[in-house]
Amino acid sequence: MHSVTNAAVSRVAKKPSPGPCRGSRPQSNSCPIKQLIVFLVQKKIYDEAIEYKWANMASRYVICARDWKKTGEPGTEPGATTYLEIPGKGDIHKKYALSRKDWLAKLSAAAETGKDEQGYAVGNVLIFIHGYNNNPPEVLKRHDLLQNGLWKYGYEGEVVSFDWPSGDWMLNYLEDRVDAKTTAMQLVSDGILPLAHSQKYQDETKCDISVHLLGHSTGAYVIREAFDDADDRSISSINWTVNQLALIGADVSARSMQAGNPESESLYRHAHRITNYSSPYDNALQVSNIKRAGVAPRAGRVGLPDDAPASAVNIDCGLHWKKNWDGKTNKQTGVPGNLSHSWHFGDATFMQDLALTLIGHIDRHSFPTRIAGERGLVLSASKA
Repeated sequence: MHSVTNAAVSRVAKKPSPGPCRGSRPQSNSCPIKQLIVFLVQKKIYDEAIEYKWANMASRYVICARDWKKTGEPGTEPGATTYLEIPGKGDIHKKYALSRKDWLAKLSAAAETGKDEQGYAVGNVLIFIHGYNNNPPEVLKRHDLLQNGLWKYGYEGEVVSFDWPSGDWMLNYLEDRVDAKTTAMQLVSDGILPLAHSQKYQDETKCDISVHLLGHSTGAYVIREAFDDADDRSISSINWTVNQLALIGADVSARSMQAGNPESESLYRHAHRITNYSSPYDNALQVSNIKRAGVAPRAGRVGLPDDAPASAVNIDCGLHWKKNWDGKTNKQTGVPGNLSHSWHFGDATFMQDLALTLIGHIDRHSFPTRIAGERGLVLSASKA
């Protein structure tokens, strides 16, 4: 899968410099028409490569923290960690379970993007942690949208979904919060640490995989609790960190993200960079405030506090959502769930911004997808 796609994409990366138009002087600029033709050909090659990779996607990697029904289908209660390698058109099912060793070996091979100067394999893994009220088919739908969207904008690693036992109806919110906390530890012990092991022992494994996290909605709470529990229990001698941590529609209080707040100290300690995407139009977070019988504004709705650590950055997506998503339906967009809360999965501008964040080659203030606002960075309102 990767060899065909990467070869095609590499042809695009090595963009040939078109010569001058016939009859023009050597020192003149290239003909605009010829430049356009070359660009369209290159774009066609790249788009076909991505479509091939998507259509022939061999596997989807999932860490499942649910229990299992007798039929092999996932349940709705916390369970032992199961590692799944799911075929492109398969569902979350126990028949796709692998041992941790085999699963990690396959994931590492799929996530490899090249070799460093020492000849070690390097690559990227993004672990996606979904929110509440997500059933297994919806988790995979978002996994696919995320993987496909990121591939289109230059991210060459793999996506792993951490599937914790959220319910499939709105009134299950409070129980979901309990289950989220119960299974949070598994995210670190069975997800991050096995991958971080390759970073510490890269001289032995000849492999250095960068780990990133994306938390959606209550997934942000899962991450925060996981990091805090890991520190409290001192579960590992490895000084583990994740490279990029991104939050969308984060269902944690904005106040908890202040510098020095004990609820988020571990979060900042174990992440090199935190990017929070917020929107004042996220009405699901207004609902979560009511369900929690509290009034603490959520970070996914009002953004990070002004005194958040320098390693964190907030991206206000309100104008972008208002211009591109207000009034649209699930059927029109193909995105499941509350669109004010989950629009990111079908939005090209967001996917490009997230891909650039994961790649990490550009300063956060210089992204082509961002503009400066009165209170900080704003996601461009250009067409999604």
